[in-house]
Amino acid sequence: MSEHVEVRHGAYHDSVTLMQVSRDVSAVEGVTAAQAAMGTELNLELLRDMGFEPPSAGANDLVVAVRASDDDAVRRAVDALEAALLQPAGGNGGIAGEQSPPRTVGSAARRTAADVALVSVPGAHAFTEAMDALEAGLSVMVFSDNVPVEQEVRLKDEGARRGLLVMGPDCGTAVVGGVGLGFANAVRPGPVGLVAASGTGAQQLMCLLDTRAVGVSHCLGVGGRDLSATVGGRATRQALAMLDEDPATELIVLVSKPPDPAVAADITAYAEKLSTPVLLALLGPGHDDLTAVARRTVEATGATWAEPWSWDEQPVPARAGSLRGLFAGGTLCDEAMVIAADELGPITSNIALRPDWAIGTDLRSDGHTMLDLGDDAFTHGRAHPMIDQRGRLERIAAEAADTACSVVLLDVVLGHGAHPDPASELAPALVAARDSVRAAGRGELAVVVSLCATEDDPQDSRKQAEALHGAGAAVFLSNAAAARRGVELSRGRS
Repeated sequence: MSEHVEVRHGAYHDSVTLMQVSRDVSAVEGVTAAQAAMGTELNLELLRDMGFEPPSAGANDLVVAVRASDDDAVRRAVDALEAALLQPAGGNGGIAGEQSPPRTVGSAARRTAADVALVSVPGAHAFTEAMDALEAGLSVMVFSDNVPVEQEVRLKDEGARRGLLVMGPDCGTAVVGGVGLGFANAVRPGPVGLVAASGTGAQQLMCLLDTRAVGVSHCLGVGGRDLSATVGGRATRQALAMLDEDPATELIVLVSKPPDPAVAADITAYAEKLSTPVLLALLGPGHDDLTAVARRTVEATGATWAEPWSWDEQPVPARAGSLRGLFAGGTLCDEAMVIAADELGPITSNIALRPDWAIGTDLRSDGHTMLDLGDDAFTHGRAHPMIDQRGRLERIAAEAADTACSVVLLDVVLGHGAHPDPASELAPALVAARDSVRAAGRGELAVVVSLCATEDDPQDSRKQAEALHGAGAAVFLSNAAAARRGVELSRGRS
């Protein structure tokens, strides 16, 4: 076994780029562990957890660590790293002339006609960069997570004072003027505007609309905490007002993870006063699921709700047992838990609907369990599962080995920024899991997939669906429909 650890002083790259680079290097034959990350205290600790000896490095230094079967594999990994780092470089970012690249958000703003900045840096530094963007007159999307909530409130108050929108922190998805930011599906333009305190929830709605030929004017993400009691819907009100004034937006949809009840009531009252109609997709018991809201939205535009192509028919012999949901999208996990709990009762989770349903500290499934694998507990030392699927592949095998498990429920989110071919890794893992259950004499393992995708996504959604279906999965474009199918199968209904 060979290792390579190096520090590249002053070689800054944003976290999204480095997550993708780490994924590419990890895929090199012979590589068993790889990480390319800035030398923050957190990232150095992650390297230690991966078995590397962290070097002396600072937050502006790039740290590269590779473990492989031999020296040749290490060299191939470093070559892959160099190639991957060159991919997003893009010269000086499209700024005309021979000027050197800007060193701050403010200096970049002064050279361009941009009106939105995207901040993707370690959470400890996001506040400074976002404030710099606001002072330069830019609205800002804060992709970074691990930003203290007190800083989020300060940023949003400062943005409101300047008439600028702060999207985030932990804002994974937005569409502004037809341009997707962060994780974004390829959706057509149209009359529906979204305000989203949810990344994958917004993606699910936009995909369900797009597959019914209904387009989007803008999707303004506000961060998953915006409708919490602490933040109080600050950015949600502002985003609703912006879309209300937008002549291209004829209908607004507000989508959120389960919100604080008092904040939800206040935002609902505010939305009712706007001149543009607003539909609510506030997840939680007693509320419509995202597919039901999507249908209401489609019909409100005058379009027809019809089921597009589908790969949901996959006969599986019924075997009652535990339902295990392994999600990359936290909101999709929330939605599935709300649906399943109505039928199955308690659903243990790392993002449990109730405190007494929280999973144990060992993160082991107990009974019916649904996990948000994008949560910090699972991304420790790894990129987000929409980019790096290794954690989910391992978990699929673990759930299949549990004699209580009879159904595995997955979401697969396509679009820009996501894994370029998720089915190429998931399909073999699903075949292996189902074969292992069959070989153990436990009948069949049922697999249900929620595919969040549009026809124009770069991964080719039909090809992805075909591969997953060929691996034995029932595939739905609706996360709610997938969750209901998973519940049926777990109760022994074929």
